[in-house]
Amino acid sequence: MKHKSSNISFCFYTIISVILAWAFSIPLNAQIREEDEFERMLLEEVEVENPVYKPVIGFGIGNLAFYGDINDYYRFILGSEPGIILNVSSFIDNKRLFKVNFFFIGGKLTGNERSFNNLDRNLNFESDILNLGVNLEYGFGHFLRPGRLISPFISVGIGTFQFSSKGDLFDDAGNKYFYWNDGTIRNIAQNSPLAYSSTIISRDFNFETDLRGLDLYGLGSYAQFDLAIPVNVGVDFKVTDRINMRVGTSLHYTFSDFVDNLTQNGTPIKGNNRNDWFGYSYVTFNLDLFSDPKTRVIEKLFAMQEFDYTTVEDEDNDGIFDFYDRCPGTPFGEVVNEAGCPADTDGDGIPDFMDRELNTRQGAFIDKFGAEVTDDHLITLLAAGSDAINRNELHLYATANNVRYSRYAGIANLVIPPKFKFVDLNTDGYLSFDELLKAIDNFFDFSSPLTTEDIHELNDFFFAQ
Repeated sequence: MKHKSSNISFCFYTIISVILAWAFSIPLNAQIREEDEFERMLLEEVEVENPVYKPVIGFGIGNLAFYGDINDYYRFILGSEPGIILNVSSFIDNKRLFKVNFFFIGGKLTGNERSFNNLDRNLNFESDILNLGVNLEYGFGHFLRPGRLISPFISVGIGTFQFSSKGDLFDDAGNKYFYWNDGTIRNIAQNSPLAYSSTIISRDFNFETDLRGLDLYGLGSYAQFDLAIPVNVGVDFKVTDRINMRVGTSLHYTFSDFVDNLTQNGTPIKGNNRNDWFGYSYVTFNLDLFSDPKTRVIEKLFAMQEFDYTTVEDEDNDGIFDFYDRCPGTPFGEVVNEAGCPADTDGDGIPDFMDRELNTRQGAFIDKFGAEVTDDHLITLLAAGSDAINRNELHLYATANNVRYSRYAGIANLVIPPKFKFVDLNTDGYLSFDELLKAIDNFFDFSSPLTTEDIHELNDFFFAQ
């Protein structure tokens, strides 16, 4: 039996070691996936306000240890018999400080007592148990920071406890076990006149005898159902936002002293005056499958923001909001492009509705009405008796790459780079905000020939218009 128990315990410790090593190999700071710059611009992760928390499902395995009137001399807290645990838990307060757990534990309890001096104390039993109950758990949220990866807990509760004890009194051949003080087990008692003819036998660890029905100690037909009080302590390890691993141990005090079929009222063999209890050490995984996520990813273009109403004003009523209007003050009724600027046919920086000469030659000096100023006229102005010219005449000489400075010149003379020509869907020579968004959408849909660097350049060109 010791060899079998050691194997079970070794497997249990191995499982715990592997799980803990895996859990601690997870970086303390989760690695965030590298995203494209424009994706980060358009998407934002926000915390969910007042998330709804649903019950969490847990399952696991552990070892059961019995503490009562019959005890293994090599007993230790983790025990040797496997057991399973299932639980459903849920928070009961908005601050997530307290949790209620409904649990089920199933497995076996066993005890094998061996004595070479008191031959009556060679006792054994095995019992299947079912433990169903509820407990209240506290996770020390008052003292620990939110979002921690490791969280201790403690809980206490109450539950029902059912058992059915059996003993290993006979071997496979039907021989009753007789324990001798030399440490052997034989088929005849040591004090029997026929002891000389005895043979050594071995236990088969087949618990075949119903101990309550045999009534060896005059206990009668006692109840095999009672209450138990569990006390739990342990630690939770955060694996993901929806998966926690729990390592814990619990002690279950039962209200029965009959689990091992031995009490202080038995005859001829008596037990102690304390009720039986058992320990359970376990590893569980808790899955939060139904609660709201802690964060959500939203598209910034559709997120609720503080609205600036000045962006939707249109002072000159040309159909282009002032926020996007590069040519404010356009007279009512004039046709404008998507930047809010009227047409400038000859590209001299003077809109057509103000231009007195719609076909001014390239590079010519013009006045404020778009009319060409001849060299003779300029000489006449300079010879009018002054060494300087008036400030309002300075525009006649101000040039920069043959582009006149006016409030329309910055729009009228922009040239879209050849590689971005296809982005100008309406071929008006200007990239609108909608055309920029369309190009970006196509890029993320992998239906655009543009590279990431091109998108950056396109963005810079748009804001430079």
